[in-house]
Amino acid sequence: MHIHILGICGTFMGGVAALAREAGHRVTGCDAGVYPPMSDQLRALGIELIEGYDASQMALEPDVFVVGNVVSRARDASGNPRYPLMEAILEAGARYTSGPQWLAENVLHGRHVLAVAGTHGKTTTTAMLAWVLEHAGLEPGFLVGGVPVNFGVSARLGKGSAFVIEADEYDTAFFDKRSKFVHYRPRTAILNNLEFDHADIFDDLAAIERQFHHLVRTVPSSGRLVVNGTEDSLKRVLAQGCWSGKEFFGSEGGWQADGAHDAFDVLKAGQKVCRVQWALTGAHNQMNALAAISAAEHLGVAPSKAAHALAGFQSVKRRMEVRGVVNGVTVYDDFAHHPTAIRTTVDGLRRKLGDGPRILAVFEPRSNTMKLGTMKSQLPWSLESADLAFCHTAGLGWDAAEALAPMGVGPGRRAQVADNVDALVAQVVAAAKPGDHVLCMSNGGFGGIHAKLLAALAATT
Repeated sequence: MHIHILGICGTFMGGVAALAREAGHRVTGCDAGVYPPMSDQLRALGIELIEGYDASQMALEPDVFVVGNVVSRARDASGNPRYPLMEAILEAGARYTSGPQWLAENVLHGRHVLAVAGTHGKTTTTAMLAWVLEHAGLEPGFLVGGVPVNFGVSARLGKGSAFVIEADEYDTAFFDKRSKFVHYRPRTAILNNLEFDHADIFDDLAAIERQFHHLVRTVPSSGRLVVNGTEDSLKRVLAQGCWSGKEFFGSEGGWQADGAHDAFDVLKAGQKVCRVQWALTGAHNQMNALAAISAAEHLGVAPSKAAHALAGFQSVKRRMEVRGVVNGVTVYDDFAHHPTAIRTTVDGLRRKLGDGPRILAVFEPRSNTMKLGTMKSQLPWSLESADLAFCHTAGLGWDAAEALAPMGVGPGRRAQVADNVDALVAQVVAAAKPGDHVLCMSNGGFGGIHAKLLAALAATT
């Protein structure tokens, strides 16, 4: 079968492409923005990438078009469709489907699906769980919204019955407004946390809670829900109805962590069941580990074996990934974009470094929620542990300088803004000193800022 994927360089659709290729299908795809690490991974798999959504791609005559949720019926200011290929597909009556639907029908059916849902930590927890199952010899399939360092790829079919998937609550496609995760029919589901996000498609937190309950409805009675017991939002989700076994983590009586972030005992119902010693830091990663250990136990993996696997867990690319060190300045890349995730990431680095070294937080409010300005007032709070902050303002419909005003904005102040990446790089380089840690945060390619920063820092010698 030949499938042509629209929006192929998104983390999810890129994973679908990798799975389809491994299954023996011919895979091609297109996207407007092609950037690493996904573009590198796809090309390495021999998948042809086409820039843009020109209708001429109809000439490929695939068996089915798989449509990512980036695609819409939107038109530009001149009235022209932004996705001419989609218009041509509709006009021709060609066969098309969504990524989650294709995945459910062609990969997940008949597997023991372990779905990892939550506003934050989905990617890391999915990678953790996949690694624990791999270490236990279960040879799971997986689809992760990033590239786990332990595996080197974001998706694979696997040889065992288990399939671990990052379960996103974002909508499926322009023609299917259900959350992606309702397609997956998991037998084990992690509900990691839940707060307001995706303001472009959800009116309020209650609307997202309803979608999470739709996921809960699909878990069989013999299944397991692994739930963050500290979240009131998830308690409200379960109060709408629950028909499966439940395990709670983070709260008394459930799975808990006792000890430092990088070396802690795991307790179940107050009894020690294993000890985790690993390279990761932060309370959020402790919680992720508890969720992964509980979910793996549902497949018969002993907590002690899970802990042994986590000792060798190497996280995910673009999660506090060091991109280089030049003249004593360390440059990191991280996927954080929601204010809570930004705060968690900055705080985690601060705990790791201590009070001495400076943290220069460089970020772009790129997600649809942040572009709308829904959470702009939370930015000063999210950056409290940073010494300096630099905001990329291109494409925003709100005043970032005004939002960051409580921090003090301008040259020599705690925060600066710039409407292009080159100007932002110049600001950072002018402020950076040996021993500083520059933390770049974005859910996109950020205009190649990491390489530009390293080059500009090297040029100052």
